[in-house]
Amino acid sequence: MKGVGEGEKKLLVANVGGKFYAMRSICNHEGGPLEDGPLFENEVTCPWHGSVWDVTTGKCTWFGEPLKDEPTYKVIVEGDVVFVEI
Repeated sequence: MKGVGEGEKKLLVANVGGKFYAMRSICNHEGGPLEDGPLFENEVTCPWHGSVWDVTTGKCTWFGEPLKDEPTYKVIVEGDVVFVEI
């Protein structure tokens, strides 16, 4: 898992079962850096307040209040290079 970019364009790119996924890396709860949270299977946990996000869909799967989906982006892999369409 890796975070790339700056500001609103900061992305989290994760390899889940050999397939790459990309989503915004800024938790919409209070701006936590999702790329710094642990990834377990297809879910990343925000290191600030513990919200859990499905990196394949951008949906919050656990938190104490409803949160908006995080944007996800199309990923293209060509050889050893990973491209993200933003």
